[in-house]
Amino acid sequence: MRTATLTTDIGWRTFGGGPKVVLLHGGMQTSANLTKLARALATTHTVYVPDRRGRGQSGPAAPGHGLRAEIDDLAAVLGETGARDVFGLSSGAVVALRAALELPIDRLALYEPPLKHGAHDPISWLPRYEKELSRGRRAAALVTATKGTGDFPHVPRAALIPLVGLAMRSGEGRVLAELAPTMRLDAAVVRDAAGPLELYRQVRADTLLLGGDRSPAYLTGVLNGLEPVLPRVRRVTLTGMGHLAADNSGKPAAVAAELRRFFG
Repeated sequence: MRTATLTTDIGWRTFGGGPKVVLLHGGMQTSANLTKLARALATTHTVYVPDRRGRGQSGPAAPGHGLRAEIDDLAAVLGETGARDVFGLSSGAVVALRAALELPIDRLALYEPPLKHGAHDPISWLPRYEKELSRGRRAAALVTATKGTGDFPHVPRAALIPLVGLAMRSGEGRVLAELAPTMRLDAAVVRDAAGPLELYRQVRADTLLLGGDRSPAYLTGVLNGLEPVLPRVRRVTLTGMGHLAADNSGKPAAVAAELRRFFG
């Protein structure tokens, strides 16, 4: 399906039948990355998985893209589908959380939103990434972004770059090359959301905070900061899982089980 905002078309995948829920993917992803999660939920729910703009079936991001555009896109999807429950992963969780301050969202599930909290800057990798991207070094730029966000902490850059470059030239790996420039869109969302976590005391949606015990410490710190602020919140830590548990490559069935309990 597709819907139009003021500046672009937003496409989405639909699964199942029953109560409606929207899933928002994170950085270096499209709706395709959440298909296993969507299918697991589709036994009890109608699941809508949009491609955030600049990715997949959706139109391009306009100049000056940021959090405002992403909230407007989610508003369009909610308006078109009638859904009132939303799950967001990573930067998708940032969009969902900020949208809950103004959109009719009843239940909100967030998997480790990379908000700025304390001394850690979640987009400190951006200048190096932009420099490498401008020189056509997409593999290096992608490694900069992924290591900057806490993935592959123990693998040296020198080992990762040739592996990523090889993957980008083969089959499904070409999607990585196409998605590498979209990390600046996720960085813009995180940048625009910077501010005190106290802001989210105004969220009225029932909220589920999800995280993995193998995720980067700064993401756990963000959840620790949000938990006492959100008025109607519960917290679940998934054992043996990291930041991408909801992705097809992670353990989406375990995430789906928590979402099914929460969304009812």
